[in-house]
This record gives sequence, C-alpha cells and structure tokens, in this order.
Amino acid sequence: MFLKNIQNNLKSGLTVSLISIPLSISLAVASGATPMIGIITAIWAGLVAAIFGGSNFNIVGPTGALSGIIATYVFQNGLVSLPMLAVIAGVIIIVAYLLKLEKYLILIPSSVIHGFTLGVAFVIGLGQLNSALGLKNLPAHETFFANLIESFHHINNISWVAFIVFGVFLAGLLILKKLTPKLPGAIILAPVGILIGFLNSNKIIDLPLRTLGDQFHDMAFHLFGSFDFSLSTSMLQTAAVIALIAILETMLSAKIADGMTRTKHNARKEMLGLGLANIASGLVGGMPATAALARTSLNIKTGATHKTSALINTLGIVLISVFLINYFKFIPLAVIAAILVSVAIRMVEREHYNKLWLYERSGFYVSLLVAATTIVIDPIVGILLGVSISLLIFIDRISHGYFDLTVNKFSEGIVDSDSGVRLKEIEEDADVLLYSIRGKLCYINSRAHIERFEGHFLKYKHIILRLRDVNFVDTDGSEALDEIIDILQKRGQQVLITGINQRTLGLLDQISHGYKKLKKAGLVFEKSEHALQFLGVSVKDKKRTKKSK
Repeated sequence: MFLKNIQNNLKSGLTVSLISIPLSISLAVASGATPMIGIITAIWAGLVAAIFGGSNFNIVGPTGALSGIIATYVFQNGLVSLPMLAVIAGVIIIVAYLLKLEKYLILIPSSVIHGFTLGVAFVIGLGQLNSALGLKNLPAHETFFANLIESFHHINNISWVAFIVFGVFLAGLLILKKLTPKLPGAIILAPVGILIGFLNSNKIIDLPLRTLGDQFHDMAFHLFGSFDFSLSTSMLQTAAVIALIAILETMLSAKIADGMTRTKHNARKEMLGLGLANIASGLVGGMPATAALARTSLNIKTGATHKTSALINTLGIVLISVFLINYFKFIPLAVIAAILVSVAIRMVEREHYNKLWLYERSGFYVSLLVAATTIVIDPIVGILLGVSISLLIFIDRISHGYFDLTVNKFSEGIVDSDSGVRLKEIEEDADVLLYSIRGKLCYINSRAHIERFEGHFLKYKHIILRLRDVNFVDTDGSEALDEIIDILQKRGQQVLITGINQRTLGLLDQISHGYKKLKKAGLVFEKSEHALQFLGVSVKDKKRTKKSK
C-alpha cells in the first residue's frame, strides 16, 4: 500500500516541491525573514503536518495570509525571536485543540476573512514596490502605510530596468495562469529569472538589477536555524492572532480540498497536525506556517490521492535545496516582486465580493473596512474590528424578533397574514389573532415582541400565542412571555397558548407564571387548530389552516 501511494503521488509531490521553493523564499522575504527560514519552514512544518494532520491534500508552509502580521512583528521585535513566535502559536493551537475550540473559531464571518485576505493581498502587493521599482536603502518605518509613503517619496529614483523586468515577469505569470492553469508560472519563470541574474552577475550581460544574494548574503542550505527562548507580551498577543488565522486558513483549505476531491478530512487531526507543525517549525528555527490553498490546489490538480504527496513534497524541497539553492541567490528582486504580486492577485477572489454585494451588503462593507484597517493600521486591529461589527450586526438582526401571524374571523377563518420583523397594515376588525414567535425568545429579541403587543393588536378579542417554532427560551424570554400575557389580559383580551416545543416546555413549566395560569385554565393547546376550534373559528379552508398547525 505504501509503495502504491508513493507511485500514485510522486508526480504531484515533486511538482508541488518545485513551486514551494520559490514561493517559500518569496513569502519569507515578504514576512521580513530570510529565504532559508522560508525553506526550513516548508520542510519541517510540511513534514509534521503531513504525518499528524487529518487532510490528505493540505500543503503546509509559509503563506501570504500570515506575512503581513509576521513582517510587522519582525520589524518591531527583530528576527531572532521569530522561531519562538511559531512555537507559541503552535502551543495555542494545541490548547485550542484540547479544548475543542475549533468549532467556535471557524464561526468568524466569511466577510471578515475575505476582508482580511484582501488587506493582506494589498500589503503583499504594495510591499513589493521598492523591489519592483529598483528603490534601495530607504529608511524603514514601523507601519506598512508609512513605508508605502516613503517609497512614493523616492519614486524619482526609479530603476526602469527593474520596473520593466518586474512588468514582463508579472505579465508572464498572469498569462501562464490562463494558458497552463495546472502548472504555476513560477515553476517556468523562476529559472528564467535565475538565468538572467546569473548572466548579469558574471558580466555576460550588464543590467542594474539587485538580486536575492545582494540582500541576503548567506544562502547556504541548512535544515536547522537559530532559536531564542525569550518571551514578551507582544509575542503572546501576535501568536494568538497567528494561531487564529492559521486555524481558519487551514480549515478553509481542507474544506475546499474536500469539495475538489469529494472526500472528507478529519478536522480534529488536522488541527493537531497544524499545532505540532508550528511547534516543530519554531524549534528548528522556522517561522509560523499554515495550509497554503494555492499549493494544496496544485497538489490536487496534479493527481494527489494521499498525504504521501505532501511527504514527497518535503523530500523534494530538501533534495532541490541541497543541490540548487545556491542558484536562487541569482534571482532578481524584481522577479521575486512579480511572484509575490501574482500571489497577492490570486488571493483576491472576486466572486466572493460579488456574492456579498448582491446578497449581504452589510458584509461587503465590513469586508472593505477590515481590509482598509489591515492596510492602514494593523491586521490584528482589522480582524478584531470586523468580528466586533459583525457580531453587532448579527445581534441587531436577531433583536428584531421574527414572527408569523394570521388574522381570523369566526365565520370566514383566515382573512389576512403577515411575517418577518416589521408589521404591515392588517385588518384590525377581525376576531382572532394568531401570533407565532420564530426562533429564539431571549434577552436579545424579547423586547421587540413585547413592544409589538404594547402598541398593536388592540382590537382583537382573542390572541393565540403559538410557540411551536421557538427553539430556545431563557429566563428573560420567559419573563417576556409573562409580560405579554399580562399586557393582553389587562386590556381584557383572552390569551391562549399553542404548540409549545418540548425543548422549551421544561423552563416555562417551572418559572412562567403566565403559562402555568393559562394551563390551569385550560387555555394551552397542542395545536393551533384546536385553539381556533375552541374559539369557534371556521377551519373549513384546510390549506390555509394547515399553516397555523
């Protein structure tokens, strides 16, 4: 079986390793780390995640989703503590795994995730401005926005050669994406960039191009880096956010992989594998890692059937790095910039924003706010702000109190109806109102239901409160029910209750005085039809009456 898995996954594993090296190097540079830290992370995090993870297809390594946060951390705290950041993030993921928190963490709205991804895409793309324009030796600032302004201040020093190389390679990557969707353009164009840099470095051609070797002098391959045991408050805060994003990205990637392959991953094992992968990456001198959707997608498209492909990928990275890593020092920074900008473009999925615009306009605006905050202020602030606003929007929607109602006359049965959260003008001279509370009756929405009864429904002699669609009641909801009953009885209206859900019956039977009083008076019915018959309402129209059961 093992040999068969190797045979079936050899092509996909080796193909992914070819793209993993230039992407790992590029994303490590975008994160403020060294190229070799990116390689170490791709090897060790990928290996441990493949062994212990629960997805047969996820490829774990450096990703764009984490690069903005890591770059800010590295600028503020230095590169030496980056491996410890990965370890702490991994420990937090393991704690979340032990507490089974993943089912809550993945409830963050998609609008926030897409907004964060959009913001990170801009940070990655615009962060390559210096390399794309050939600008060098610019003073560094603490925030991305300040660095962007600094780059624009020095735009007069542009190197047109670097810009043309950047433009040609970016165009080539985008064209190849259309022509060869199963084969990433970086596999083809990265060697071309290395060749140009090699010829330039050996004076065979003469171009004013800075290379990766000019920025990072030590490009020798090694499996282990340095590790520093120091801790800080900022490290714990950043690690917590990295853990959250890593979980979300990994679970999202695994879910998309399931859809592409019609399989089912083990979410619990995948989370354990992710935590162990980050701990392992940090202990050997790597950086935080998460599942990479683009590499996972390539893994599937090139024929992967088992996690053996991810193991072959890590082995392929090792072998290629041992023999060829020194050649990567020749790749021009303008080519690295083109690869990263193409990564940023692929991160933005337009269909998600089209869907939000058409069906959830508030989510669209939240997404843009998160993106803007991520770019201008900080990714952590962007996520927290987006989650907070989304929660407020959600609470506001629930607070309106959803309902269905029908208006009945004794002789005619149903004569009008309404539903939703806003009352329309309905016939007020009828005899019986059947008011159905939908969803939850709790502290969030109980006030909305009470206010409807305080200001409306004054002319009905009989009001039926239908509770069959109430799936949750808390003590505030029980008190609200008592208040509604009290309001109606003080106005001289008869109150009946029908269809109590068994999940809510226990609490009402214990603490609702209004319910117990109506039950004692024989005004609690199993079905609304029975209550209508008790009142003498015609129920001949079975099609209509069926709605009230």
